Amino acid sequence: MSKDKSLVIVESPTKARTIQPLLGSEYRVLASMGHVRDLPRKDLGVDIEHDFAPHYVTAPKKRDAIKRLRQAAREAGAIYLATDPDREGEAIAWHVLQVMRPAAGTPVHRVTFHQITPAAVRAAFQEKGALNMALVEAQQARRILDRLVGYKVSPLLWKRVSGKGLSAGRVQTAALRLVVEREREIAAFVPVEYWSLHARLQQRVTDPLPFLAELWRIGKEKPDLKNRGDAEAIIQALEGADYSVEKVETKRQERRPHPPFTTSTMQQAASRRLNSSPAQTMRLAQQLYEGVNVGEGSPVGLITYMRTDSTHIAPEAQAAARELIARIWGEDYLPPRPPQYKTKVKSAQEAHEAIRPTDVNRTPRAVRPYLDEKQAALYELIWRRFVASQMAPAVYDVTTALIVTARDGQRLPYLFRARGRVCLFDGFLKVYEEIGDEGKKGEEEGELPPLKAGEPLDLLELIPKQHWTKPPPRYTEASLIKALEKRGIGRPSTYAGIVRTIKKRHYVERQKRYLVPTDLGCAVLDLLVAFFPDLFDYGFTARMEDELDDIANGKRTRLAVLNAFWAAFEPQLQRAQAEMPRVEVQREPPQPTGEKCPQCGGDLVRRQGRYGPFVGCANFPKCRYVQRQAPQKTGRQCPQCGGDLVIKRSKRGPFVGCSNYPACKYVDREASREL
Repeated sequence: MSKDKSLVIVESPTKARTIQPLLGSEYRVLASMGHVRDLPRKDLGVDIEHDFAPHYVTAPKKRDAIKRLRQAAREAGAIYLATDPDREGEAIAWHVLQVMRPAAGTPVHRVTFHQITPAAVRAAFQEKGALNMALVEAQQARRILDRLVGYKVSPLLWKRVSGKGLSAGRVQTAALRLVVEREREIAAFVPVEYWSLHARLQQRVTDPLPFLAELWRIGKEKPDLKNRGDAEAIIQALEGADYSVEKVETKRQERRPHPPFTTSTMQQAASRRLNSSPAQTMRLAQQLYEGVNVGEGSPVGLITYMRTDSTHIAPEAQAAARELIARIWGEDYLPPRPPQYKTKVKSAQEAHEAIRPTDVNRTPRAVRPYLDEKQAALYELIWRRFVASQMAPAVYDVTTALIVTARDGQRLPYLFRARGRVCLFDGFLKVYEEIGDEGKKGEEEGELPPLKAGEPLDLLELIPKQHWTKPPPRYTEASLIKALEKRGIGRPSTYAGIVRTIKKRHYVERQKRYLVPTDLGCAVLDLLVAFFPDLFDYGFTARMEDELDDIANGKRTRLAVLNAFWAAFEPQLQRAQAEMPRVEVQREPPQPTGEKCPQCGGDLVRRQGRYGPFVGCANFPKCRYVQRQAPQKTGRQCPQCGGDLVIKRSKRGPFVGCSNYPACKYVDREASREL
């Protein structure tokens, strides 16, 4: 590479392939292949006595990439660090710069963009700057904090709890605590009986439309029907009563669209609608962000940066959306002015954007032939949510009718209420409607007939109905992320990893859509909370996140935060090392499969191993037969040879690799980490 060429460094080969055509031949774009340095795997790697100095090492598998980067840096006229626009990206850029050792005098620039489009990339290179060391310091502080907790507390679990592969973490333990405490709340819940009473009524007209009205008041009080007897007593009191309309009120209501996606809301919606785990959603979003070939000659980034807690939208993107909405659905579907959404997360960076299509005119139908099924589904979800967020509200007429009761001209104390809702204009619902945690859309109320005040009604029947109070629902992956965000625990870059870790450690299991703590998870949590009450307190964990934000904003130093943390943590650690008891966790007994072992004739049973369930011989350890599982297809192709990517199992657990092994030895390490 001649000195008249500039070197651009990004994280991944996909991102490099997308950016190279945008920059032209004056630039050479190389990938660092992620982090080039990290703390050592087998040692603490933090010098506590010397201001918590980190000791970084280069991974052996990154040596070729580092060698390539060093050679390119020596030959470059200038270096541009174009890693992702967040703390992790800033840290990767800083580590790359440390290992490259460019020649003295070589200009080094930091460039950031939130979408990979020609205009965004050109603007980033025109507005080049320097590394933001405050962001680097914040990332290092998080890494050191997590290392101190993980490498100091996890060994206690290995010695005190009967289980392998255990770990503790600042944020993962707080997430586990939410799941365990919710499960215990459910177990302690005692259902309480209560009853409701509805009247099925109709007008005295030809072809009347029957409707339901609920008992709403008894005198001035809300009804409190504790059992069938209470309901039957009211039915008896209403024997022979007259019913009439006392009051009818109709109000015009608007239902506004939700804002475009943040990382958290995207993960929640993908979980509900696509049954996609947070980790899988982030992997797919990364692919859409870094670039896909959609028949335009070279790869294009389809969405903006996917790690964000901002709902801000660039004015030019709003203008493009408004033009598309007017063209497809008409001017009626446009609000008078582009909507402005206020970000609810206090730490959000408004300079960032929400997750949206880079070009709203690339409709889901247009790009679907070029994407796999899961990519297409996520892109359509992002596209629809963004377009809907720029549309006019839905408009309803909501009618409330109060029904009075009387006998022989004397009013009775029982007042019924009927409600109906009619959609006058669907607005944004033409494109997108939110689905709740239970998989249900927004509540719909039926239409009421045209009632008038003073109008008499005929009673068709009184309908008593028994109900029981319900416990709070178990967390889904989506609702757990929502709870973490609400409490200020974790950040967009960490949500997927939190959920993945507590599942991988077998602290929780996914039963249908719900997260259920295992006996192991409950035992680990109880020990950690007993001996580290501050460290794994929700408020403390949230405050640590705020302090990391303060470092990123230049308000606090890394050393001050680490010193304060260690002063509180060390005494609790010493007490735990001296007093934490040993806990035996009962393993689930092996479940017979009904099959016989082909080696010894014994029964085959399903067991729970360190890396998940497997089928093996009941005569273990005398017989070590393990049934091999057929590789499961992922629906994706190997980028090296075009073969099928499948889920296989090894001694280290499941992984995603090429079906053409050993001819092709490709392994998708990022996808493997999700398993």
